[in-house]
Amino acid sequence: MNEPPASPVDRAFDVLRVTAAGTGLTLSEISREAGLAKSTTLRLLGALERNDAVTRIGQRYRLGPLVHELDPIPASPAYERTRRVLTPFLAHLFEATRATVHLATLHGDEVVYLNKLHGPRPIPSPSRIGGGLPAYCTGVGKAMLAFDDAAAERVSQGPLVAWTDTTLTSPDSLAMELAEIRRRRRAVDRAELTPGLYCVAAPVFDDDEGGTSGTRAIAALSASAADRSALTRLEPLVTRVAAAASRAMATTEDE
Repeated sequence: MNEPPASPVDRAFDVLRVTAAGTGLTLSEISREAGLAKSTTLRLLGALERNDAVTRIGQRYRLGPLVHELDPIPASPAYERTRRVLTPFLAHLFEATRATVHLATLHGDEVVYLNKLHGPRPIPSPSRIGGGLPAYCTGVGKAMLAFDDAAAERVSQGPLVAWTDTTLTSPDSLAMELAEIRRRRRAVDRAELTPGLYCVAAPVFDDDEGGTSGTRAIAALSASAADRSALTRLEPLVTRVAAAASRAMATTEDE
């Protein structure tokens, strides 16, 4: 019995499966892997993007918010404690900077955003509460990878997709960057995921050592800007608030 011809819905699912298999694919890559013409692939991606099934960052596509809503990051007591204790510090960081600010943690090789605050004119950003983004090209992600050897090793062995011209795409360059972050206790995103979006981030620990004894960062705080020159003003504010947040995590009992 002959198989019926593929319907538009079938082809849309083919495109979605290909997108899900990558960490960020171009139109050409998705078209080739799905076995579809570029014009057809572009039309299907447009429909998927309008429905939040995929999201486009620059010239690359990845799974969108709808997928995270259908298969959300599992809730955990650790995540809830981190969100509960650190959200007041996120609010303080927003008041001090009036910038878009994030609270994130690691989930596998991605960052998960536990909270986000922004003013009336937010900078366009792919981050969303409950959603994930690659750790190696975000400020919060690099701030945590620098203090999590196992996660850093996993990420360095995986594909390091070039989202922008400034994305770190070699294990050696990422390792050098993480060593610098450990030294300075802060990370900078130089528009490595989204063109024109810069941020500074700092790790948060849950012990009194503050990362000096190889302890793992459990979260990170960041502030974003559309102008790289603004990072100079944001750096001391972010690192100071993150240090205070670490002290709070170390002294707050689990519920």
